[in-house]
Amino acid sequence: MAQSPATVLGNLEREIAAEIQKRQEPLRAFGMSTEVDAPALATPDYVEHRDGTTEIGRLSAEAIVREYEVAAKDTEAMGNLLIERVKQCEAMTRDALAVTEELKEVAERYREEAKRVFTEIESCSQTTAEVRQTCVELSEKITFPATTDGPKQKKKQPAS
Repeated sequence: MAQSPATVLGNLEREIAAEIQKRQEPLRAFGMSTEVDAPALATPDYVEHRDGTTEIGRLSAEAIVREYEVAAKDTEAMGNLLIERVKQCEAMTRDALAVTEELKEVAERYREEAKRVFTEIESCSQTTAEVRQTCVELSEKITFPATTDGPKQKKKQPAS
């Protein structure tokens, strides 16, 4: 079934609108205007018409200077956006420096804890060595009572 010319035209308009919308997304991401406004009717203060210029020359010059003015304003807007990004970077840098200081403090606490654990382990090791030595000494005392000076020895007989 054939579509009516109005339906085909409506579909075409929707496709064009969708394509325009898609192409404007990058501009919106940078905060730039996607609307094309008609330039203001007043001529900017920094230009003046010369005497003897034809009407077509005046209108053409005004149109061109207005277009340049719009581009200049968009450029200034981009500069303002860039300044905002710089401020964000500066804030991020300040935050990163603050976090770096905190990380140094955490690292120092880890070193102090490592030193404490190191000393504790060495102390436990010394205590364990002392306990083992005491056990050996007690074991020897139990095995060879003090009343006997070690294993029995043969008495020497006087030489005749």
